[in-house]
Amino acid sequence: MTKLLYQQYATETYGPDGLLSGLSLHCPDTFNFGFDVVDAMGRKSPDKPAMIWISNDKEERTFTFGDMMRHSARTANYFASLGIQKGDVVMLLLKRNYQFWFSIVALHKLGAIVVPATDQLHKKDLVYRFNAAGVKAVVCTAEGNVSAEVDAALAESPTVTIRAMANGAREGWDDFDAQVARQSDAFARPTGDAATHKSDIMLMYFTSGTTGYPKIAAHDFTYPLGHIVTARHWHNVDPDGVHFTVADTGWGKAVWGKLYGQWLCEACVFTYDFERFHADEILSLIEKYRITTFCAPPTMYRFFIKEDLSRYDLSSLRHATIAGEALNPEVFSQFKQMTGLSLMEGFGQTETTVVVANLTGMTPKPGSMGKPTPQYDTDLVDSEGRTVQPGEVGEIVLRTHNGRPFGMYTGYYRDEERTREAWHEGVYHTGDMAWRDEDGYFWYVGRTDDLIKSSGYRIGPFEIESVLMEHPSVLECAVTAVPDPVRGQAVKATIVLAKGYAPSDELKKEIQDYVKGQTAPYKYPRVVDFVDELPKTISGKIRRVKLRGQNQQ
Repeated sequence: MTKLLYQQYATETYGPDGLLSGLSLHCPDTFNFGFDVVDAMGRKSPDKPAMIWISNDKEERTFTFGDMMRHSARTANYFASLGIQKGDVVMLLLKRNYQFWFSIVALHKLGAIVVPATDQLHKKDLVYRFNAAGVKAVVCTAEGNVSAEVDAALAESPTVTIRAMANGAREGWDDFDAQVARQSDAFARPTGDAATHKSDIMLMYFTSGTTGYPKIAAHDFTYPLGHIVTARHWHNVDPDGVHFTVADTGWGKAVWGKLYGQWLCEACVFTYDFERFHADEILSLIEKYRITTFCAPPTMYRFFIKEDLSRYDLSSLRHATIAGEALNPEVFSQFKQMTGLSLMEGFGQTETTVVVANLTGMTPKPGSMGKPTPQYDTDLVDSEGRTVQPGEVGEIVLRTHNGRPFGMYTGYYRDEERTREAWHEGVYHTGDMAWRDEDGYFWYVGRTDDLIKSSGYRIGPFEIESVLMEHPSVLECAVTAVPDPVRGQAVKATIVLAKGYAPSDELKKEIQDYVKGQTAPYKYPRVVDFVDELPKTISGKIRRVKLRGQNQQ
């Protein structure tokens, strides 16, 4: 039987229970995802679908691995004609446009450094990012207003000298689509000084950051191999199936679920280039395109369970995963009841691949992140760096005394000080808090700066949010701290109500009493605020930092 591509780079071991117990990844010095995965698949299985792409207007295009090999070659030739070469920094502002895949693979082939970013950035955001990363070229979608924001930023961004636009035209910008179409569909692997090495920087993401300016997490050419666990053992992708991760390319989760691990496992990815999320559209697409594996943030599942799922044929769906925020047990239970599928939660960061997860074959505990994957040496420690006992809250850390695992960042670009703050004495500090039960499952508590300190108690917001989600009136919620003259801080719940419910003092009291009855009374929200929507990042995460800022006003 022919080996799948990922098996050239991974040696897996399994325990007597059939679960993954060990993983050894092997990376040749010259490994390059563009040549060694995309082109390798283009030669091995040229007619095998690599991506099904659907536009916002439901235009459909299917790209085979042979297509991706040729399109990325043309794009690499185009970028080379512009003077882009190894080590140059190129920002991609392409939403879910299919040109993102052409571009990122092409830039890997050239050895340029790719910086994916969201199209929702404004001038100030772009000026900071251009200068912090030393961006030379920008490839931008014609959709929306982001190209105008780029133009506005140019006067304060001296390193940006190249602009290319996909899906449209704008004065002063190169026509990406027309120029790429003119290029040769063959691109030779660079040699000599232009060749890439596995330790070269390949990809950088600006972290979302809760304080100060965003940091730049830099990854080298080994990073794609770190996503073998993501795709094979967490997403459980099928080489003959279709995997759908709902993520914008401006967020790191896109390459987690729409590129590296999936193509190493020879699976087809599904991309819906939508403008606004509508639960019924996503569910209809799962039905129509017979999606086999699916991953989305908790926010989307919260909306799914409010739909009548019996209206959709979801029989093709065999595995569902969740990431981006901790999973409320109520969402887990309702989705399981409606579909028969357990939501397999996973945890990681822009700086890593999946660190803690409910891997394929595990029995998930509703609300638990799962167990540490064998890819990382993961621990929970107190403020003194000592391992905490089961039931005690500690910070999730990664020990790197035996080397940096594939998938983990190399450091923050051009920022040794902040790298040392997070990663010192052989330990990387994630800034995320959790506790571990007697079976080794991790349970998320919150970011270190999300913890609420009230009357001497340390309160994790996620536990209260999970209780709130059990109340039928609550569609979404976020728990934060507000100043309190007696307690130091008090608990505040910001709530989006479900259909059929209206804000009232009576409902506030009902919700408060419900929380008091389900958890320790000191944890109940003394302040309840009803809103139409919660502030979110492009990745769908609730922006508690913004809510905390509003609480201080």
